[in-house]
Amino acid sequence: MQPSDFKFPAGFLWGTATSAYQIEGSADVDGRTPSIWDSFARTPGRVENGDTGDVACDSYRRVEEDVALLSELGVKAYRFSISWSRVMPAGRGELNPLGIAYYRRLVDLLHDAGIMPMATLYHWDLPQVLHDEGGWLNRRCAYDFAQYARAMFDALGDRVAVWFTINEPWCASMLSHAMGMHAPGEKDLGNAVTVAHHLLLAHGLAVKEFRRTEQPGRIGMAPNVEWHEPYSCHPDDVAACERGLDWFNRWFIDPIYHGRYPQGLLARYAVLGIHPPVEDGDMAIIGQRTDLLGINYYTGGYTREAIRAMLATPADAFQQIDALRHLQTVNVAGFRKTDIGWDIYADGFYKVLTWLKDEYGNPPLLITENGACDNTEPDATGRVDDALRIEYHRRHVIALDRALRSGCDLRGYTAWSLLDNFEWAHGYSKRFGLVHVDFQTQQRTPKESFRWYQRLIREGGFAV
Repeated sequence: MQPSDFKFPAGFLWGTATSAYQIEGSADVDGRTPSIWDSFARTPGRVENGDTGDVACDSYRRVEEDVALLSELGVKAYRFSISWSRVMPAGRGELNPLGIAYYRRLVDLLHDAGIMPMATLYHWDLPQVLHDEGGWLNRRCAYDFAQYARAMFDALGDRVAVWFTINEPWCASMLSHAMGMHAPGEKDLGNAVTVAHHLLLAHGLAVKEFRRTEQPGRIGMAPNVEWHEPYSCHPDDVAACERGLDWFNRWFIDPIYHGRYPQGLLARYAVLGIHPPVEDGDMAIIGQRTDLLGINYYTGGYTREAIRAMLATPADAFQQIDALRHLQTVNVAGFRKTDIGWDIYADGFYKVLTWLKDEYGNPPLLITENGACDNTEPDATGRVDDALRIEYHRRHVIALDRALRSGCDLRGYTAWSLLDNFEWAHGYSKRFGLVHVDFQTQQRTPKESFRWYQRLIREGGFAV
């Protein structure tokens, strides 16, 4: 091996990922009931171009085709999510046999192809019937989730090797309940803090069910993280970055590994009259031992103390968030951006991974999402030359190699995403897939990034 080669351990797990609402379609067939994303997407003005996930990639009906693509790609693992309202239409209680059969069929196809199934229990699509009862603002929802999780362990646990409880709880709380950008589209920071706590409680309760049933697999959560690099060594810039890490990273990971919320952010919330609804025993439940931590990383940047003064009495959720964080991101010339407008900051990937090692005692990490929006369309020959996505993955895989060599306990890397899909509030206007999807015909076309990743997996690395 030459010094410029990047080789990974033989057992390193290469994979890719999707989520149910983004790819499955078949929104109202075989007993599935609406989720909050069905309702949100059908509300005028919520999603670009009025797009919905009603059809998406039609993967519910094309599951064999998509598993064949996974097999062609050569991945060792596939992370998918389960639609709660497809398998448990009332949100609790009776299971839907047709929904269970779909996921059983998927995992059987994966096993037949030699691919490890990794299931995510919650990727934001709460059954609408539960939301009508208060949703994640209602503490009962955490216990409903635990019941649903137990049912999935019983139904699929003999075939699923790795489970993730909650995907990106920051998005499911802050982006959805404080900033109004995702379903259910609310703008109340206090409610978002309550939702965040109930999501973490749901995680802990699900882990308890997993242990109680003595499942053979592994379980963890999959938060999204970002990296704030101080713009200078000035103490104010350093402090601003710490506030950013509290707000985005620590609030969702500290309770699992340290059994508490970050004290600085608790105090800043208290100034606003906001308190997470912690009851006796909650932190012990949330802090149940997990087997691994999933990490979703896309971007980061340079941060400094905000220039404007904090508002004495923030009037709305956005002003409250500004008051809490009191930082600003510095646009540094030279950072290339993806087609969704996010900086390509691979050095931040390395830094956040080593930070996680130091902050939480080097837990086993599996990169559950990492990818780039590149909207390149097929050329006249049908070839999709998504060079931006290849460059993004190349830089981040190098950062991954650096983190491994720095002692991080990294077990695998899951590229987001297998398919172009419904990109939440952006609808179908943003493409993250290794495979191009024509949403009119559902034709799938592997992109050049698919071929690049295929070679990386086959060779266990690459040469520069």
